[in-house]
Amino acid sequence: MSLSQRVYSVLAVSASDSFSAAMADLLPASGYQPVCTATNVSEAKRCLAERGFDFVIINAPLPDESGTRFAIDCCRLQSTVVLLLSRSDVHAQVHDKVAEHGVFTLPKPTSKAILQQALGWMSSARERLRKMEQKASSIDQRMEEIRIVNRAKCLLISELNMTEPEAHHYIEKSAMDHCIPKKEAAEKIIRLYS
Repeated sequence: MSLSQRVYSVLAVSASDSFSAAMADLLPASGYQPVCTATNVSEAKRCLAERGFDFVIINAPLPDESGTRFAIDCCRLQSTVVLLLSRSDVHAQVHDKVAEHGVFTLPKPTSKAILQQALGWMSSARERLRKMEQKASSIDQRMEEIRIVNRAKCLLISELNMTEPEAHHYIEKSAMDHCIPKKEAAEKIIRLYS
């Protein structure tokens, strides 16, 4: 699926109604939904507690904080890509604080074209994160399978006095004979001998 076919969820955090309206124009429903808005960090945190978002766009400063701490905290949510807009006179300092945490920054005022370009960068970053999540999930599943197979081997060694290679071969043969994955064969052994 190409980036133009993806749909991203967005949380826009701004005390400015005009910013929220401008973001609504930049985020058509065909590519961005749901688009939720919050006027301060407390409200934004409640939104994040209710659901995850692909993108968080912060128009700093906010009434209850500058927005930098919140941007960094959002980046700790592994699947979220954050864009922080700050006044041009403090942009360099803000960028220095948040860039190492993975926060994208733009000085304001900015143009619609630059915001659209930033959304493109955010889409690319989100897809990279998505691939990393899939890889991590695959590794976690593989590690879980290894733990279960090792537990079954230990049971075969202790209950049937097999050697480790014999136990390993027994699990593999059982899986092949019953046309099931090794993990499932190991789980049957664990149920039988536990």
